[in-house]
Amino acid sequence: MYRLLRAPLRPVTYSRWLHLCVPMLLLAIWMFVFPRWPWGPLLVVLPFGLVPWVRLAEGLQAQFLLTPHDRGSADGAIGVKASAHWGDRWRTVLWMETRMVFAAVAVPATVWLPAVSVELIAIAAGHPIDPDPMVPFEPGRWTAALLAPVPLLVLMVVVVLLGELVTAAATRLLGPSAAERLTALEARTEQLLERTRIARELHDSIGHALTVAVVQAGAARAAGDPAFTDRALCAIEETGRAALEDLERVLAVLRESGRPPSQRPTLAEAGRLLESARASGSTVDAQLSGSLEKLPGPVTREGYRILQEALTNVLRHCGPVPVRVRVEVAAGGLHLEVTNPLPVRPVVTSGGGSGLRGMRERAALLGGEADTGPYEGGWRVRARLPLERIR
Repeated sequence: MYRLLRAPLRPVTYSRWLHLCVPMLLLAIWMFVFPRWPWGPLLVVLPFGLVPWVRLAEGLQAQFLLTPHDRGSADGAIGVKASAHWGDRWRTVLWMETRMVFAAVAVPATVWLPAVSVELIAIAAGHPIDPDPMVPFEPGRWTAALLAPVPLLVLMVVVVLLGELVTAAATRLLGPSAAERLTALEARTEQLLERTRIARELHDSIGHALTVAVVQAGAARAAGDPAFTDRALCAIEETGRAALEDLERVLAVLRESGRPPSQRPTLAEAGRLLESARASGSTVDAQLSGSLEKLPGPVTREGYRILQEALTNVLRHCGPVPVRVRVEVAAGGLHLEVTNPLPVRPVVTSGGGSGLRGMRERAALLGGEADTGPYEGGWRVRARLPLERIR
């Protein structure tokens, strides 16, 4: 009841009313040319419904007039795509036939009920009754005055109910199929996973840059050597520039601007990480073997991030200590190992361990494994990423 009372104030009521009346334009033209065949439009629209692009046109019109609040939404209940298979085409045919039936009810009510109200008002005003009256009985003047608003109220009820019914029919017949809904759900899941991956990459990249900057600034202040300070500032500049490139790429993806994101770093660029660690004061013993540039994209990108996080943790928690890095491309996969001694007192102890968990998650997503922990009096990060599942 509350919805019926609010209906005259809602713009969607009148847009649905317009949608109900539009098919009568076809019927009016048809009746002008073929007055003896009033049901002809039901047969005429049948072949049009089999045309794939008709479904797109009907969906756009239905979404614009029946559900304007969902217009432009990717999750709208009414689809705006051309027919992809015969099931969509036959549903479009059924929709067009259903729409004609609703119009055959809405348009006569739109014409007849206001005419009845006008006639009742004329009777109440004392005008003589028309020889061919619209009112099926002869009311008195007071009765006509009381009944005059009733046809308009009935018309509003008819329009609201038919509007709800035609919207439900459009959602059912023009909406996505079960397969399309599953595809959309999978795409949404992939989008959420992509955003989670982006957040992890942002944590790794920015965290690495800030850690290098903090360690370099502290070492330069303690050294008091202008030459060392100059090298430290150069390292901070280079690391900060790389972090800004990653940040811009991530923001471009999050804005969904349509531009392809810039190339993510790979293990072929591992030298940049090693030089950054060396510039921070660490002695890096690195051995990279195998064709790193021929690794599959997911493996080389995730391997780079694991190496980056491992070196970041060394600088963050241990400071400029010696680091041993081994990266090997073997027959079965990529093997990566980073070891370092543990200082007597850690440099920084803050952080909740999300970086270690992130390394394990990266490896697990590719079907590999990563483990971290004490090793021979120091600390070791070891990861194995398989190649067979990726190629």
